[in-house]
Amino acid sequence: PAASLLYPYGVDQGDQKTIKLDDGTSGDLALAVPFTFYGKEYQNLYVNNNGVISFDAEVSQYTPDPFPLADGRPFVTPFWADVDNVRGGDVFYRETTDPTLLARITQNINQYFPEIPFAATWAFVATWDHVAYYGSVSNRGNTFQAALTTDTKTSFIILNYWDIQWTTGEASGGDAETGLGGTPAHAGFNSGDEKNFYNIPGSQTEAVINITKTSNVKVPGRWVFQVDDFKVTGVPTEPPKVADINNCWL
Repeated sequence: PAASLLYPYGVDQGDQKTIKLDDGTSGDLALAVPFTFYGKEYQNLYVNNNGVISFDAEVSQYTPDPFPLADGRPFVTPFWADVDNVRGGDVFYRETTDPTLLARITQNINQYFPEIPFAATWAFVATWDHVAYYGSVSNRGNTFQAALTTDTKTSFIILNYWDIQWTTGEASGGDAETGLGGTPAHAGFNSGDEKNFYNIPGSQTEAVINITKTSNVKVPGRWVFQVDDFKVTGVPTEPPKVADINNCWL
């Protein structure tokens, strides 16, 4: 069941991989169709190793800042933290119009947002597969995914969390053995206009370790948002509990 939360990924799906480089990036990727984010169309993006998909420029920063960002960087971050894929894991990405995947995404969006007519015509999927953290002396790895999709008018992002075993790299104050402490990961997105943003509850706190248990669409480990003209939908206001994950909200 956990594996089915993730959309298919890997070399056999036609994915590319970012280079093995601490704080590395995919470089500038031109998109076949524009993706509308907070009312602005973007024709290119970057997949950054540190858990960020950015639109205007690459993001090498490894310790997350609170949103809204003062410097106007527009980006989506499933898990902004100090990933080090040299120590372990891979970062995959692809642009796709595969009918099977688009049908699955369409079915998901129609289920979560039945009042919005939507049939996906394009998607971009980025997957961080068992990635390690900077300074790690353990084999802990995180697996999470971000999917951007559009029908040329309406845009959604889908954030999937399969396995989260660490929150913080050593250079962000984390423990080298546990990957915990310091300044924990941030999840959400920043519009770039210095005022509009969204923080998934628990971001930049120790509670973000339990993001696999939380959701705004009643599917633990999945968060979905309309982002062409952002609207908050079904979003809980309380962060996940750390001590008792059995009582976490969904």
